[in-house]
Amino acid sequence: MFGANELKQTRFYQDVFAEGKQEGKLETIPQLLVLGLSIEQIAQALGLDEQVVRQAAQPKS
Repeated sequence: MFGANELKQTRFYQDVFAEGKQEGKLETIPQLLVLGLSIEQIAQALGLDEQVVRQAAQPKS
């Protein structure tokens, strides 16, 4: 039988989990900017590339 441990070891699960983690980080960027953190500080704190942070900081139209 295919259990939870086996599921967590699949590439699909790991990819989806990593994508969700990335989305969570991206959603926090506007809030961190409001608190006065710089792009560089946010990138360092979240372990993201500065260009990714800049793109996430751009207003959505």
